[in-house]
Amino acid sequence: MLVGNFSPDDVNIHPIKYQWAYDLYNQAVRNTWFPHEIALKEDLDDWAKMTDDERHAVEFLMSFFNPAELIVNRSIALGVYPYLKSAECHLYLAKQMWEEANHCVAFEYVLQTFPIDRDRAFNMHLELPSMKAKEDYINKYMKRMMDNTLNVETAAGKKDFIRNLIATNIVMEGIWFYSGFMVALSFRQRNQLRNLGSMINWVIRDESLHLKFGMTLVHSILEENAELVEPEFAEEIRQIIVEGVELEVAYNKDLFPRGILGLNADYVNQYVQYVADRRLEELGLGKHFNATNPAKWMATSTDVYELVNFFEQQNTSYEVDSGSKHK
Repeated sequence: MLVGNFSPDDVNIHPIKYQWAYDLYNQAVRNTWFPHEIALKEDLDDWAKMTDDERHAVEFLMSFFNPAELIVNRSIALGVYPYLKSAECHLYLAKQMWEEANHCVAFEYVLQTFPIDRDRAFNMHLELPSMKAKEDYINKYMKRMMDNTLNVETAAGKKDFIRNLIATNIVMEGIWFYSGFMVALSFRQRNQLRNLGSMINWVIRDESLHLKFGMTLVHSILEENAELVEPEFAEEIRQIIVEGVELEVAYNKDLFPRGILGLNADYVNQYVQYVADRRLEELGLGKHFNATNPAKWMATSTDVYELVNFFEQQNTSYEVDSGSKHK
């Protein structure tokens, strides 16, 4: 069984029972990259020409992403890793935790490079209501995972595990992060902040595997625990995702007090609803918003399965063991 209390057998990697987790670990290792290999000098030149609203959007995104990556890291360490019995899943999660730390350092590198009010940026997630509400949402589920009354051997405990996984992996990483990725890559679409765009591409590559792992984990747990597959629990999962979208809608209004780059809050929120529908479908649930994708150029990045299938092929963009650098 995937979920349960630890036993000595849980450290045996062979025979491999969950090949998908082991394969994702090996792909994640091949995807390894380091933030300071990306030179941001050209982006600094772009920064000098940008409007105040454009700079606000970049600062806002970095202010969310920088601590959010460590929140995900904490959720893995305290809410996922301890309750999984699979050694191959532990291998993958160890690499994912390193990647979350690497993303945090990457976004800090951007904050340290661009002439941004760093004290304001580092503290925004603690002070801005719409950003703080998103963290409160995540912490609500994470706190349950640290409650000493939690027993993941029971059906109720497994439901708590899945609720936390939906909030942290599907909503935070699979919806909120993709909303920010689309905004960041919109600059590169207009030939601005191209190197930051390369960094975001590398982050998306990592996050696509995180999402693939989380989706497969949810499906695998449900396959092993047929008693959890019930309409009431499915509807609860749907509502967790819908609430996450509502929080993102409020957040994006602060991100875009006025429109930039042909973007505004309504445009981005339509994209958020579209991505949320994709996640619902990938979980085996029907669409909720029936939103169309306003950013067709993000179509490949939006679909976790299309993106991951691409990365399962030979990675020509960046591999540490290839001896070549990404340009």
